[in-house]
Amino acid sequence: MTYNNPMRFTTIFFDLDDTLYPASCGLWSTLKERMSRYMIERMNILAADVPRLREKFFREYGTTLRGLQAHYKMDMQDYLAYVHNVNLADYIHPDPIQQSVLASLRTRNLIFTNADAPHAQRVLRQLQIEEYFADIIDVNRMEPYCKPSPEAFAVAMKAAGEEHPSKCVMIDDLPRTTRAAKDLGLYSLLYNESASSAASNVPQSSDADSVFSDWRELPALLNGSHP
Repeated sequence: MTYNNPMRFTTIFFDLDDTLYPASCGLWSTLKERMSRYMIERMNILAADVPRLREKFFREYGTTLRGLQAHYKMDMQDYLAYVHNVNLADYIHPDPIQQSVLASLRTRNLIFTNADAPHAQRVLRQLQIEEYFADIIDVNRMEPYCKPSPEAFAVAMKAAGEEHPSKCVMIDDLPRTTRAAKDLGLYSLLYNESASSAASNVPQSSDADSVFSDWRELPALLNGSHP
């Protein structure tokens, strides 16, 4: 499988969970369940309050973690270790198409995630794509920020050695992140496994410059065309 090199961009920031693997695998759902369990079992928060708090924290702070840090005394590393303590092989598996596409890219590729680096490394290893990524910008490196804040993007840009957002791409499964990236001048791609190819060319006023569901579409999108 060969593609034209995406000369328009020099850096691609890839989200991790529900982007490098499909949401339908259930891994992210399991991680979210473990966040709730941690709040109940380790922080003694009433189970009935957890859904409301998690939604509030997500909206106001970007992640459950940042909300907990703002309102409770908690051990960040204990939380991260607990949440990510799952057997990845039960959920995700290497995708030869994804591997081939990543191998074809001539950009500097970085993971940009609100998870931590150990989890990201385990996911990349399980998917057998770790060789295609130069760095991981994780929740620890962004502290006290997280995606989709402009400050988090500033950390990522500095880590990538990029001064010009127009040379960068953000690939994420959350519209609020692709919208933030687009507002900051990055080329934003929304990954949605349920999107059809016809959805690739989304209006400029939407939350992303394009939407894709098939990794084979990525090189063409980077080159300014559609499959």
